[in-house]
Amino acid sequence: MRILGMISGTSHDGIDSAVVDFTLDGDRLRGSLVHSGSTSYDPALRARLIAALPPAQTTFAEMCELDTLIGHAFAEVAAEAIAAAGPVDLVVSHGQTVFHWVDATTALGTLQIGQPAWIAERTGTPVLSDVRIRDITAGGHGAPLVSYLDTLLLGAVGGTPAALNLGGISNMTIVGDRVSAYDIGPANALIDAAIVAAGANDLGYDDDGAIAATGTIVPELLDVLLDEPYYALSAPKSTGKELFHGDYVTDAIATAGVSVDLPDLVATLAELTVRTVAADVTRAGVTTLVVSGGGVRNPVIMSGLRRALPEVDIVASDEFGAPADHKEAIAFALIGWCTAHGLPGTEPAGTGAREARILGTLTPGSGPLQLPEPLPQAPRGLILDTAGS
Repeated sequence: MRILGMISGTSHDGIDSAVVDFTLDGDRLRGSLVHSGSTSYDPALRARLIAALPPAQTTFAEMCELDTLIGHAFAEVAAEAIAAAGPVDLVVSHGQTVFHWVDATTALGTLQIGQPAWIAERTGTPVLSDVRIRDITAGGHGAPLVSYLDTLLLGAVGGTPAALNLGGISNMTIVGDRVSAYDIGPANALIDAAIVAAGANDLGYDDDGAIAATGTIVPELLDVLLDEPYYALSAPKSTGKELFHGDYVTDAIATAGVSVDLPDLVATLAELTVRTVAADVTRAGVTTLVVSGGGVRNPVIMSGLRRALPEVDIVASDEFGAPADHKEAIAFALIGWCTAHGLPGTEPAGTGAREARILGTLTPGSGPLQLPEPLPQAPRGLILDTAGS
């Protein structure tokens, strides 16, 4: 079954896509990555999205327009991926998270926009969307959903392996005697916010860590940032731009009572990512750390992690057949395969749900909705390859 997975994450800079051809081989699932890509949002659309995100106030009118415009953007990416890779049986659209409602350690709701009907209309293919909320209704956080992929992918690795995603938010899945997964804190979110606020470049992020590399860590500011109560919460837990946004950085600078230029600020925020991740990796006794997400391309963060974790084998997820830039898109394609076959697509130990749930809402394509026969049990492992990409 060929499935297109698409996601725009908490960095809200564009849409990652992956077409995966899944086949079941005994009790193992095999996935061949046929096509992958990343498409930036139109700058005007990204600017409107940023302006509408917390802590900003917005309107239903703006949300309706963004829902449509982002739906159009996802539909165009889907059409281009299908043109390049050939027909697919299902599209899975994560859409764009605009609010994740968490009260202390309880997730109460989540909102992803990017109307899936535009994708179905443009491609004629059924679309699975709104994939997080079913886990939340079962008491989970709806995040990190990639933990299901992580458990299948790393289950055969010895020691205590963990998968780390360095997107806007850093999240980790620990696959040891018991599975644990949660959002650690900001990876690139605060760095991106600082760069956007300063108008430092047109990209909205620190390309190759170039800005951080020229700065010096400000200890007083780092101490304030590390004092964030979220880090002390027990897993399962999740967070997002609702907490870690541009005003959060401004308030931290004021509390620290320092004057800081952009390079020093970005260097300090990069070190915050290193310190928070390294602390949790050490606490969990992780022996192998498999890293994905945009932060993999930031040498300042990666060298910082290797310096802080000298006993840990740190590798990119590419070595497990999941390209670091597209692993989350692959994860949502996997969720689509599970839903299509009547199987749960969550790891309850990772999200904190009472039980695993079949995820998502289906929008029919141009014809009747036809799904494969349900499977009696889930696969016990996943083998990915990039031979077709």
